[in-house]
Order: sequence, then structure tokens, then C-alpha cells
Amino acid sequence: MTEVNVAGQGGSVAITGDNFMETVQKPGITIVDFWAEWCGPCRQFGPVFEEASKRHTNITFGKVNTEEEQTLAAQAGISSIPTLMAFRDGILLYNRPGAMNASGFEELIAAIENLDMEAVRAEIAEGEAASTN
Repeated sequence: MTEVNVAGQGGSVAITGDNFMETVQKPGITIVDFWAEWCGPCRQFGPVFEEASKRHTNITFGKVNTEEEQTLAAQAGISSIPTLMAFRDGILLYNRPGAMNASGFEELIAAIENLDMEAVRAEIAEGEAASTN
């Protein structure tokens, strides 16, 4: 679990400070689970995350061990675990703490897959234009 997988392989990959940006900025969907071994909700969510990674081989699923990657966790603003972040085409679309059950996680994945990314990009551009005025 040391290399970043290419969507299509299934299973999750370890994400570190060295490969975080290249992983989340690539085209497609990347879902990142910030976790720790001692965290009960993380241990409960882990199998849900792994099963989803096997079903959705078109998505990159990455895990950040917050004990081993404390600097990355701090840079990402992680204050509670588990925390899920979801990116699509390098755009952060979801960033929330808390474990999910399998059906909730599937709903989140479906929502991200079905997003109109042109509308998202237009909204971001509008926000950036408004902040420069």
C-alpha cells in the first residue's frame, strides 16, 4: 500500500505528504479517508471504505494514517477522525468528519459521480471573480 494506484485497480492506497497533491489533483474522483488505528469509528468505517473501493474501480480511494502523517493531517485541517475528503478533477467537493454506513457512503459516491462539473467550475469562477472586485 505504498504506491498511488491508478483508478481501475480497486482497493485503497496509502496517501502520504509526498503523494497527496498528485493523488487528489489528477483527473477523476479521489476519496480520502483520514484515520488512525486507535479510533473506534475509523475501524468501523474502514471495511465500508475498502468494500466501496473494490466496487468502484473507476475511483481512487486513499487512506491517510493521521498518526504517521501528522504534518499532512495538520495541513489538511483535520481536527476529528475519521474525516472524508472527496475530490473530482482536483476540486475539493466534500470535507466532513464522521463515519458513514455503507448506504450513506454509496449515496455520497453517487452524488459526486453525478455532479455537473461544468456548473461547479462556473460557480468557482464566479466566486473568484466576485472576490477580486
